[in-house]
Amino acid sequence: MNKRVLPGFGLSLGVTLVYLSLLILLPLSGLVFKSSSLSLTQFWDIASGERALASYRVTFGASLLAALINALFGLIVAWMLVRYPFPGKRLVDSLVDLPFALPTAVAGITLATLYAGNGWIGRHLEPLGLKVAFTPLGIVVALTFISLPFVVRTLQPVIEDIEPEIEEAAASLGASRLHTFTRVLFPAIFPALLTGFTLAFSRAIGEYGSVIFIAGNMPLISEITPLLIISKLEQYDVVGATALACVMLAISFLLLLGVNAIQWWAANRHQGDHQGPERASQ
Repeated sequence: MNKRVLPGFGLSLGVTLVYLSLLILLPLSGLVFKSSSLSLTQFWDIASGERALASYRVTFGASLLAALINALFGLIVAWMLVRYPFPGKRLVDSLVDLPFALPTAVAGITLATLYAGNGWIGRHLEPLGLKVAFTPLGIVVALTFISLPFVVRTLQPVIEDIEPEIEEAAASLGASRLHTFTRVLFPAIFPALLTGFTLAFSRAIGEYGSVIFIAGNMPLISEITPLLIISKLEQYDVVGATALACVMLAISFLLLLGVNAIQWWAANRHQGDHQGPERASQ
């Protein structure tokens, strides 16, 4: 008899469905139900308004840029923390988790103070014509800050599993460092990198607290969609806020569905590349 520590499939599935329904499905269903009181014309007018479209561009554009930046530099940070010993390594490793522990409002105030015209960093950037605080660039900085740990922590265990002997074998066969990375290491890292990118992108889309202090929040310029939703709620326009929230939900779902499809394809391709030589050897 195969004894299991956890309850059987039926009970576990029931608990899982109830938990997910209470936590995710019911709130999202309520959101859709509330916005259904609008006619299609009213819904479209709210969702496609000039201010709404501008907020979509700022939100998704800044989130995508922040996720791409973290995909590049998060890979470098994760590789350095795994492969190289250096003084203060534990401190650097702990600093990666700082955005998790720091309240987002505190992060926003701190970044706004640093990058303002009279801040420690901003005072050196503005003479160069680079204004960060209270601009869309400030939004990218804030989103990059809060989403970095998702990439680093996703990549670290995968890099740890890659044996250094693989690189040594590639070098002994005459492969350059670039060729070793692009043809040997990167295919093994890519699925995890894509996962980290997806997590960072998803986190950035819904960020609010750290952005409102550094963005400037100017309509049509530096206003994010979560702030526009809050503004409608403050004006007691609950239906309009839920309409915008439904648009954000739909766009986010489609983007995540597309990224997950790419992730599934990359994982299967990587698995097929490993199985090919094994079958050939048999």
